[in-house]
Amino acid sequence: MNVKYFIAIALSVASCVALKAQETIREMELLTVNDQITTVITATEPVRFVDISTDKVAGDQPLSNTVRLKPKEGADVNADGDILAVVTVITERYRVQYALVYTTRPQEAVTDKTVLLSETVPYNNPAVSLSTEDMTRMARRIWNARARYRNVGTQKHHMEIRLNNIYTAGEWFFIDFSVENRTNVRFDIDQLRFKVEDKRRSRATNSQSVELSPALLLEKGTTFSRGYRNVAVLKKLTFPNDKVLTIEMSEKQVSGRTITLEIDYEDVLHADSFDSGLLEED
Repeated sequence: MNVKYFIAIALSVASCVALKAQETIREMELLTVNDQITTVITATEPVRFVDISTDKVAGDQPLSNTVRLKPKEGADVNADGDILAVVTVITERYRVQYALVYTTRPQEAVTDKTVLLSETVPYNNPAVSLSTEDMTRMARRIWNARARYRNVGTQKHHMEIRLNNIYTAGEWFFIDFSVENRTNVRFDIDQLRFKVEDKRRSRATNSQSVELSPALLLEKGTTFSRGYRNVAVLKKLTFPNDKVLTIEMSEKQVSGRTITLEIDYEDVLHADSFDSGLLEED
């Protein structure tokens, strides 16, 4: 094939792709809205950013993957077919846009809209180093892996909390821990807290504590009879040797049992890099 001809075809294809990537309001997916109806958009993964192009539409995000929309004014201001706004939803790995078209008939308004894969545009979100889906997949593999830590644990109230594994992936720590209940009394979890605290000192000494919020908890269960296991994903952190990473599990009243696992910095430093080979049984 003639080289010049091949280059011309390549440029033509590239031009078509560029034009296709550009989209006008008329080419967008349309959602009919009404001031008497709340329109709910549900994404397939956590939403990181929402933009509504005008103030004619109110919106909020009640759940991590859900956006609610509603026009502020009714038929006395808006006519059938008026485009009130464009809503842009950006998740961890894609973005999607909808043009909101007013209808004077509430029965025609969209009440529930699930984002379809065909409507999305892949997006490399710089704020997301590891998606929730990837975190969950990796945490599940760790949960199923053999415990590698044998001597990090605490016993109290005829219970034992112990560290199973620590893995690191990028800027994240995966902390795998479990609790064994040797009593006949079911444990109903009230709080599960992660903190960086001073190592145990005399009560006269003021202690400092920094609360950590996990990006993911693999298991959502809040009660167990005999055994409990979970994987928490925490932002990678460093702390001095006079501090410990603690996992504190407390029970709902009336019993109110509390058990705490302390993890030394040395154990954190020995976290394994996430690799498929590390999760295989010997």
